[in-house]
Amino acid sequence: MSKFKRKKKKDEVRISTASLPDIVFMLLFFFMVVTVIRQKEIMVKIHLPQATEVTKLEDPRKTDHIYIGPPRNTRQQNAAAVIQINDKFVKKERVAASIAKDKGETVALQVDKGVTMGVVTDVKLEMRKAERLKVHYIAHQENRE
Repeated sequence: MSKFKRKKKKDEVRISTASLPDIVFMLLFFFMVVTVIRQKEIMVKIHLPQATEVTKLEDPRKTDHIYIGPPRNTRQQNAAAVIQINDKFVKKERVAASIAKDKGETVALQVDKGVTMGVVTDVKLEMRKAERLKVHYIAHQENRE
């Protein structure tokens, strides 16, 4: 007989993957329950104007939106225009303070057709105070037939 004995190969211990689908579905369910998808509630009536030259925003996630128009909850036809930023109504004088908090690259203005240009000019002056100079105007593309 030889001095050295050959060792028998041991069976490798394998990890059971039977419970893996259960774990994956538990994680999926957890993230579905915990994740909150926030959508902005637009509280002003906006009928966008028509435009001939329209381009898409590069990255809408990096854009802050300002909505200007009559409030939705009033029944008056000629209600005064209000300014909405982040689900809140803001006075013209407070636009700079409200926008300075947000750090998006650009500001998109969604303005109702019936709003006077004086309100839009006041908002733009407040945006200059907050050093938010890159502005996009949101409009519908004109149908060319």
